[in-house]
Amino acid sequence: MRKLIAALVLALNALAILLAAPAQAQQNPQDTVWIQVSARPTLATANQEAQAFAAKIPDVAGFSLGGGWYGILIGPYTREDADRVLQVYRSEGQIPRDSFIALPSNLRNQFYPLGEGSAQATQPAQAPAAIASTEVAPTQEAQTAEPVVIAEPATSALPDESPAEARRSEQALSRDERKELQTALQAAGFYNSAIDGAFGRGTRGSMSDWQAAKGFEITGVLTTAQRQVLLDDYNAPLISVGMRRITDSQAGISLEIPAGEVAFNRYEPPFAHFDSTGDLGVRVLLISQRGDKSTLYGLYDIMQTLEIVPLEGPRERTNDSFTLEGRNNRFVSVTQASLKNGEIKGFTLIWPAGDEARRSRVLSAMQASFERSEGVLNDAAGADIQQDIDLLSGLEIRKPKMSRSGFFVSSDGVVVTTADVVQGCTRVTLDYGYLAEILTADPQSGMAILRSTQALAPIAVAELSPQSPRLQSEIAVSGFSYEGVLGAPSLTWGKLADVKSLEGDNSVARLALAAQPGDAGGPVVDASGAVLGMLLPQTAQGRQLPAGVSFAVNAEAIRGAMEAAGLNVQTQLSGAALPNQALVKRATGMTVLVSCWE
Repeated sequence: MRKLIAALVLALNALAILLAAPAQAQQNPQDTVWIQVSARPTLATANQEAQAFAAKIPDVAGFSLGGGWYGILIGPYTREDADRVLQVYRSEGQIPRDSFIALPSNLRNQFYPLGEGSAQATQPAQAPAAIASTEVAPTQEAQTAEPVVIAEPATSALPDESPAEARRSEQALSRDERKELQTALQAAGFYNSAIDGAFGRGTRGSMSDWQAAKGFEITGVLTTAQRQVLLDDYNAPLISVGMRRITDSQAGISLEIPAGEVAFNRYEPPFAHFDSTGDLGVRVLLISQRGDKSTLYGLYDIMQTLEIVPLEGPRERTNDSFTLEGRNNRFVSVTQASLKNGEIKGFTLIWPAGDEARRSRVLSAMQASFERSEGVLNDAAGADIQQDIDLLSGLEIRKPKMSRSGFFVSSDGVVVTTADVVQGCTRVTLDYGYLAEILTADPQSGMAILRSTQALAPIAVAELSPQSPRLQSEIAVSGFSYEGVLGAPSLTWGKLADVKSLEGDNSVARLALAAQPGDAGGPVVDASGAVLGMLLPQTAQGRQLPAGVSFAVNAEAIRGAMEAAGLNVQTQLSGAALPNQALVKRATGMTVLVSCWE
């Protein structure tokens, strides 16, 4: 009887297994996928965000992703359902636009909801009814915070190996693969010796330390699964931004780019624009144009006038290449380009500030993967793009915080200008290209005195008038009326209305002259070209002046400020009137554009 019962039980078990097999096959984890909607650097923040998503959409779960990340996902679904859920939720703004399909094999321990099993054991859910019957809608932008890479104990889906098996699998590694493991150990802080691919005592010790830190058995030999965990952690910064090789046949360039954060937008030679598609704000430009050394040098100079290349940072130029790095409190950009066979090619990576470790890895990957092929961008590409005076090939030209006029008072580059243009500046330039240092700045008088840091040769130098001008005499102001837009100074004519200000200040003259804001700081000259004073800003001491009324610091005040600064003063000896053309040449020749940069 016992044998009969045992046989019956075995038969029933076998039948159950056979009946379950089709269902298990249909529920194979490889046939299901998840939708990853976010990732967070700490378990606490990931739990909070998982709860927030769960409050508005179903099927929310949380899994550790490795590399210190905790992912918030929805699902699992069949691939067909997942595609529909992904696109509908995106279009409704329920999930971020950069959400993507994730495979169960990439997920590790589940942390939300509590008490759930692993990702591989979870069965597919039905797509929400509202989505199952909804047509796919266009995507729209949604916001999510940036993930940060930190260390986290990890597991692997690969089968484990015995020490003997691990040694055998290790022997099959190439030298480059061994060096990559040493590099990963070094990046994780466990190895500080040469990257040579030789697994000596130092490498074995670092492997043991890494195994101990990760909770693995300490053997000094990494199994295949452990090597995968190590490399996944090392490559997490690249995985997080979707590094992928792209080939642009029009530009003749192939390289790896953060494809999870950027996508091709347009051509505007010499650039192919890959604009931001994620929340980081990353941008990539490919550089491709025909040219020679002069073209390369010109590109080097032009790039430094663009907003995407901040002023602070190292620059290097050789005979056939250049590198530009610019940093500010918002982003870091690196541009590299080289000349070969009459073709200039390179790229620019623009990355948000404060994410240095990931930026460095991405930049290194781009540099290592960069390859050239024959051909450059067609000069006519992007010709239908709307043109703008403040744009160069679709890139914004860097503009100063403020520009005013000034005038040379010495042949070695000393300039008198208005005090307001030098306040709160990180740099002050003359005619955009020449740095200037501030010798004096007196908000009370409204004057500042600058000196160029480079030797300059002005066309003309101001000569101060030795005498007080006559009332109602004709005067002119030379200045950059529109703050440099016109590229050269111009003269505005008027009359001397009074030799003192409205308050009776004898150091300030009142002018009947319709000046523009950019004229402030420019020289006020008489018919002989002698400098009678310096034009003050139109708004003085909180008052808005009537149209046609301006004020100027007179020549005596300028003389006093220069002498106090230890500077020599040039005084006009002859007062003969100049022909109009000669007067214009002299006045504009001494005038310089003064710019304040943040």
